[in-house]
Amino acid sequence: MTSPDFRTRLTRPSEAERNQALVLLRDGAGDGRLSHDTFMRRMNIVLTARHRAEIDLAMADLRTNGRFSDFLVRTVTRLAGLTGRLRGAWRGARLPGLRLPEPGEETLTIGRSPLSGLRFDHDTVSRRHAELRYVDNHWRLSDLGSRNGTYVNGLRIAGTVRVHPGDQVAFGSLHFRLSV
Repeated sequence: MTSPDFRTRLTRPSEAERNQALVLLRDGAGDGRLSHDTFMRRMNIVLTARHRAEIDLAMADLRTNGRFSDFLVRTVTRLAGLTGRLRGAWRGARLPGLRLPEPGEETLTIGRSPLSGLRFDHDTVSRRHAELRYVDNHWRLSDLGSRNGTYVNGLRIAGTVRVHPGDQVAFGSLHFRLSV
């Protein structure tokens, strides 16, 4: 008795397999691993593939290598984030200090005007830029509609916000760290 002739048949890829390959291509282009031309060429291969082997060949260098490579990518991402936070903390520590006045009823006006209590002769500071006052045992900083904005801890303020010693403030492009 002779054995039947077994031939291997190449299977046609399903729509789900094509979609999965397209997602992998999109992620590769988004991560910068593929140029636009390479992305377009491989997308065409995936969409016109007659066999699963053609898709596998087009995706071979984009497949993840498993848990270790995922761990490595996560670790590098965390280290990059840590570097950014350390850089921000270093800049914040090096900012010149802006000493808060003694608590009282007087409002401190900040601006370019000679009548300001705290005068900055800088192009990015408006004539009447901001006000700092002590109300209800807290310091409050108000932007007075300045053109280049008043910032507290990197966020532009509109109206009045509560500030504390150690906060980073900016009037236009002049940056300070509040201290007592």
